[in-house]
Amino acid sequence: MSDQAQPQPTDEAPQQADALQQQADALLTKAETLLQMWVTDSARPESHRLDVWIAATNLTLAVQALLDADWGYLSALTGLDLGPEAGRLEALYHFCEGPAVLTLRVKLGRETPTVPTVCAIIPSASFFERELMEMFGVIVEGTPNTEHLFLPDDWPDGAYPLRKDFDMARLNKAAD
Repeated sequence: MSDQAQPQPTDEAPQQADALQQQADALLTKAETLLQMWVTDSARPESHRLDVWIAATNLTLAVQALLDADWGYLSALTGLDLGPEAGRLEALYHFCEGPAVLTLRVKLGRETPTVPTVCAIIPSASFFERELMEMFGVIVEGTPNTEHLFLPDDWPDGAYPLRKDFDMARLNKAAD
């Protein structure tokens, strides 16, 4: 047996978790206050997360408000297909600040889903916007680069691989 003392369990872990939760709560409360004039609905899916729904017309205003307040950074922009029966897609803009995660959710119709670019505010969003256009068919008005990111240049228009109604077999038949 070693002569060195073994580490003893401490009560620090629960205290650290409480401190992180308090920090997340304060950050999310600040975000709610910053965005309150544009929010149409909100939810707390987890204790450290806040989802807020905003209209596409208010997206750039909301993003600018977050950046002006130095609230976090854009960690990802993702698409969500709620299915053909729902008739809706969503664009989700995920911002992180310390232990807090804020998601700006923009409801979009399936036929001509359109959001404004945020590249003038966050230039690095171009990569995410290209993926959203290519994989979900969301039109990003004013984005500086519309070239394909993942799919080949000859990929057929109107075929969006991450939509629930995408059918690779039908695409293959059309190619034959």
